[in-house]
Amino acid sequence: MNVGFIGTGAMGSLLIEAFVASGALDPCHIVISNRTYSKAQALADRYPGMRAERSNASTASATDILFLCVKPHEYKKVIDELKPVLRPEQLLISITSPVMIEHLEELVPCKIAKVIPSVTNLVWSGATLCIYGSRITEEDQGMIEGLLAYISEPLRIEEPYTRIVSDLSSCGPAFFAYLIEQFVDAAVCETGIAREDAVKVASTMLLGTGLLLTEGGLSPEDVQKRVAVPGGITAQALQLLNRELDGTFNRLIRTTHKKFDDDVAKITADFYSKEVNGQ
Repeated sequence: MNVGFIGTGAMGSLLIEAFVASGALDPCHIVISNRTYSKAQALADRYPGMRAERSNASTASATDILFLCVKPHEYKKVIDELKPVLRPEQLLISITSPVMIEHLEELVPCKIAKVIPSVTNLVWSGATLCIYGSRITEEDQGMIEGLLAYISEPLRIEEPYTRIVSDLSSCGPAFFAYLIEQFVDAAVCETGIAREDAVKVASTMLLGTGLLLTEGGLSPEDVQKRVAVPGGITAQALQLLNRELDGTFNRLIRTTHKKFDDDVAKITADFYSKEVNGQ
């Protein structure tokens, strides 16, 4: 089974590196291409046996499973390049959330799936979200999820929930890394603790908290109750957070959904040559 990757940017290269490091794929079964050929070749050079192609069509022609790892505004151009060579038995997997499965199924003959990875997949952790088109069989789903299981926990979701589940699984690491950064910066500013020490303590704390919420079987509320003694230091600090963060995450979700809706509208215009906002 040969697997292709079109786009070797941040997420494309992350998936390739994770699949190879985990043993999910042998480099000799991977074919890649990128808008800038030299970038694809540089990545292939790191993994003996991996092949970089100069055209996306060549990558598609040589593979059984094809991951599309390109930005939303590049999709229509790439799909137009691939249409002449795509085969009905191929699996085409998009990793770009605003591109709807129906957009792709109307334009290409192959089987369509959408997979939303996370930066946590680089350490074989976190989830990958799996959404399947109408041509995907149970056997196809098993093949896709078997591959993804090397680097993550594959989770099947319905396409209307793509954005909110992506917020939690794929954007979440950035959001919580930002909160950890703010926590650490405040600790350094207020107490003078060495930043590297604060980062180490906070990072291991976050890892341990995640294990409590998964393997430990505790809910977020349970963890707070276990730590916060009534009238104690943690309880008082939680009251502060409750006041200061009231509505913050609601606004965050509205922001990501607004951007997502705008992207969907623009991509729909690209695919169907429709006007967006009267322009």
